[in-house]
Amino acid sequence: MQVELLYHTPDPERAIATAARLCYAPVGASELMETMPPERVASVLKTIMVSGHHSTLEHASYTFAVDGVSRALTHQLVRHRIASFNQQSQRYVKFTNGLEVIKPATVAADAEADRIFDEAIEVAKDSYEKLLALGVPAEDARYLLPNAAETKIVITMNVRELLHFFSLRCCNRAQWEIREMAHRMLELARPTAPYIFMDAGAPCVRGTCPEGKMSCGNPYPKVVRD
Repeated sequence: MQVELLYHTPDPERAIATAARLCYAPVGASELMETMPPERVASVLKTIMVSGHHSTLEHASYTFAVDGVSRALTHQLVRHRIASFNQQSQRYVKFTNGLEVIKPATVAADAEADRIFDEAIEVAKDSYEKLLALGVPAEDARYLLPNAAETKIVITMNVRELLHFFSLRCCNRAQWEIREMAHRMLELARPTAPYIFMDAGAPCVRGTCPEGKMSCGNPYPKVVRD
């Protein structure tokens, strides 16, 4: 899996603080953006994050490129509706030079499971290539491709949705592949806006686990905002 931060709103914390401060300022946003002292930016951000007035977080966004993940992951990912996605197309891209797949560690760790998995993938690959050779369009031959098929996707989310995404997908109960991707995305985002992403991640980072009887029982260390 490869996760890259392609782009983010320049100086996202200042941009967010500017949007929030504008509601109460006699001057325009451009002047606030240029003249607000760092300590005032920090104060506004603290008010935003502690009070839960998170609409201003939507004024900053992040774009990630993710390669080497499965279609099983992206089927989960696109459920996050307040986001933009562009994914490698199985309709227009023909995988005639070999289809790459993502194999779960639980499968690879068991010799018999590993054999069964590999055999099924080979059948799918072979059948897919035979359909293409018969002139079946790629958009129809792809019906044979498995959830394990490797894919590439570009993801854009605003900060408010990104925090929500991290809250759900960094949790130990999230599916292993999307959890790994979420943690890598958070590692890239945190240095760009350290206060906003200070306690980003699973809910247990900020307080009590909401999963009840389904809790993993192994919470992440809590983070306390100053």
